[in-house]
Amino acid sequence: MTHGVRTETHSSHYDGGHADWRDTATRYALLPLRIFLGVTFIYAGLDKLTDSAFMQEAGSGSIGDTMRTVRDSSAIPALVDLALENPVAFGYAMAFGELAVGIGILLGLLARLAALGGALISLSLWLTVSWASDPYYYGNDLAYLMAWLPLVLAGAPMLSLDAALRSRRRRRAGGYR
Repeated sequence: MTHGVRTETHSSHYDGGHADWRDTATRYALLPLRIFLGVTFIYAGLDKLTDSAFMQEAGSGSIGDTMRTVRDSSAIPALVDLALENPVAFGYAMAFGELAVGIGILLGLLARLAALGGALISLSLWLTVSWASDPYYYGNDLAYLMAWLPLVLAGAPMLSLDAALRSRRRRRAGGYR
């Protein structure tokens, strides 16, 4: 049995100069997920910032009342207690975090970092707000957490600022990177 080095010079993405539709679909497979999560997190952040009832320590629909409601049923009550020290500041941090994550993943700028931020936001919401959902699949934060993981691993390889910057660095380095 011999082991050799592959010497073919063509890319597996091309067959006779024409891209195979399955290879193209594979390259763009994460794009719908990026668009969905980006738009959703931008919307969530803007929704919080424009809802005057949400950014209050107390009252119907406020971040403070929401956190007090879920405190005893959360997986990590200490995390909720931390947010309750200053619920309005926590609400703003959450809203601006969601905006940063949404914009980052939608543009594909620091996409892995943005996806990690989205995963951490979703994880914290799952462990606090959604934890008591019964059955567990009624809470959507766990599904969002799982949706972020492929983007944490793969980033935004297509139609992204990360890809454009990577391509620019390669051209400047003479194509050796």
